[in-house]
Amino acid sequence: MRSILILAFVVALALVACNDDTRILTPPPGLGQIQVTSRAFTEGGAIPKKFTCSGENISPALQWRGAPSATKSLALIVDDPDAPVRTFTHWVAYDLPATQTGIGEGAPVAGTSGKNSSGKTGYMGPCPPSGEHRYIFTVFALDVDSLGLAPEATKDQVIAAMQGHILKQGSLTGRYSK
Repeated sequence: MRSILILAFVVALALVACNDDTRILTPPPGLGQIQVTSRAFTEGGAIPKKFTCSGENISPALQWRGAPSATKSLALIVDDPDAPVRTFTHWVAYDLPATQTGIGEGAPVAGTSGKNSSGKTGYMGPCPPSGEHRYIFTVFALDVDSLGLAPEATKDQVIAAMQGHILKQGSLTGRYSK
């Protein structure tokens, strides 16, 4: 009986781990990182109100460099890992052109917009219910022209499609509290 309980616990733990949307994707070792920056805030700095639900709720300008020459497309995911229940995804974009080196302030993406955790497409600015939250803007360089996903794919669908195709990635973290 004890063996059955231990087995059930291990299986349950594995199922929870497989459903965790906070998975971290990693590129092959030794390739360095993409450098992601913004004119709006520095690494670990405060995200200005303009880019939040308390302001204009527009996306900050982002720039990146360091994608390898083999890059065929890019993807962008913005997450709040400090959300109360689970990681909240604020922005999903994929199939961005490999030649793209940034996104302008409030500009639409040149690729395909996915669904954020509110079920809408496009950028959703920081809007923590309480306290200070971190917002992680991650750019992925991919070795495929397209992830083969329909428009409005979810973060989990994008992550699954990127598996085995990440050449390099990099992130920029900003903070915000109301």
